[in-house]
Amino acid sequence: MNYLSKISVLVFGIVILTSCNKPNSIENSNFKTESSEDEIQNGDIIFQTSHSKQSRAIQIATKSRYSHCGIIYKKDSEFMVFEAVQPVKLTPLETWISRGENKKYVIKRLKDADKKITNKSLKKMKSVGEKFMGKNYDFTFGWTDEKIYCSELVWKIYNRCLGINIGKLQKLGDFDLSNPIVKNVLKKKYGNKIPTQLTVISPESIFESNQLVTIKSN
Repeated sequence: MNYLSKISVLVFGIVILTSCNKPNSIENSNFKTESSEDEIQNGDIIFQTSHSKQSRAIQIATKSRYSHCGIIYKKDSEFMVFEAVQPVKLTPLETWISRGENKKYVIKRLKDADKKITNKSLKKMKSVGEKFMGKNYDFTFGWTDEKIYCSELVWKIYNRCLGINIGKLQKLGDFDLSNPIVKNVLKKKYGNKIPTQLTVISPESIFESNQLVTIKSN
């Protein structure tokens, strides 16, 4: 066998070996759909920095980059974000992302979501969420269900449906309230009597929960 023939056989062998060790497109597609953490799933939690008037104050007080969050659900063929704004509603994912600062966002998921977020528990999450649909945003961060704010909505749905506390409940006084921007926002909300013992849950507390893993960010 001449030199060129030997080279041809060697190249052919490498091609065959490579093909045998590479998953076919159907198997690869199935793996990605069922197991890949790159894929968005029902129940994922998404975070962004909003353009609301109180956003900067929230960031400063909680020492967080993010000031808004919601839960992702798939409705028909479109991903939506269930969020507490004015009022509580479902917002198309792309619209939600485009509304944030520089369209930046982070999506997180329960570490054991495949076990916790079953069809049954997902149905319960949506059912509990329906009770909040259309309710007003709570600008004073109360803990009743009459009005509700973004991280409170996420926390209560996970708590009531899955029995999971994502993030640590805190008191308003636990945050850094010394910055002039924060003071100004608080004064507009409460006057001169700041309810420092008010129970609150911040987007930052949920974001930093060790029960979540990051799925996507940009």
